[in-house]
Amino acid sequence: MGLFINSIFVFNHHFMKDLIAIEEWGFGTGRPFVIAGPCGAETREQVMKVAHQLARSGRVNLFRAGVWKPRTRPGVFEGAGTEALQWLTEMKQETGLPFTVEVATPAHTEQAVKAGADAIWIGARTTVNPFLVQEIAHSLEGADIPVLIKNPVNPDINLWVGAIERFSNAGLSKLAAIHRGFSSYENSSYRNKPTWEIPIELKRRYPQLPLICDPSHICGTTEPLAYISQFALDLNFDGLMLETHPDPENAWSDPDQQIRPDQLIGLLEGLVSRN
Repeated sequence: MGLFINSIFVFNHHFMKDLIAIEEWGFGTGRPFVIAGPCGAETREQVMKVAHQLARSGRVNLFRAGVWKPRTRPGVFEGAGTEALQWLTEMKQETGLPFTVEVATPAHTEQAVKAGADAIWIGARTTVNPFLVQEIAHSLEGADIPVLIKNPVNPDINLWVGAIERFSNAGLSKLAAIHRGFSSYENSSYRNKPTWEIPIELKRRYPQLPLICDPSHICGTTEPLAYISQFALDLNFDGLMLETHPDPENAWSDPDQQIRPDQLIGLLEGLVSRN
């Protein structure tokens, strides 16, 4: 931990001083703030089935689904694209759940905003590229939309801060950081090592910045999801981002880390938020 806490860093206190609290984004209050939905929007029926179950639970603030899926290798499901945005628009009309999608280019961003996305998130593979981040931030100048920024795949806190700073400098005040763990060549029981000292240090520097944990991508499997979710809340994280699918075994992407909606609701019911 000392490596990160004691590193030389020039604080820019100005760039996040006007952030709007996540409870004031218009997606409901309560703790934790929950973002949930399938890894990828595969079909209209799949999206609707998950959304209706989550909406009935009353525990989800924001519905998530991958529309464009950045994959390591070609030839696998890379998202349904623009068509899936229409499914999400219909889902919102039917269930009342606001939705968020991942964007990786200004073109994605323009299409998502035009389709009525209530928030967007920047993926870990995009956060590592300051050029792309700057282009997306520039395309959103003057917009009033929440932007959630995942940590970069490599454990570099300054790269993470820099991405957040670019959106703040573009005039966006509804920002949050998502901790999804970090890639490593070391043997680990996790898909992406949590390396908790990095998000802890981010929160120490910027306590007003909402911090959300993505246990699905940290774990890579469903067994430790409840433990990691509770651990994040005990560290004073503001919310959770979790993946859920009606038939995880046959999911088109990341089947091992998705749980059924009823299991997700049970997991959320078992969590304890402490002061």
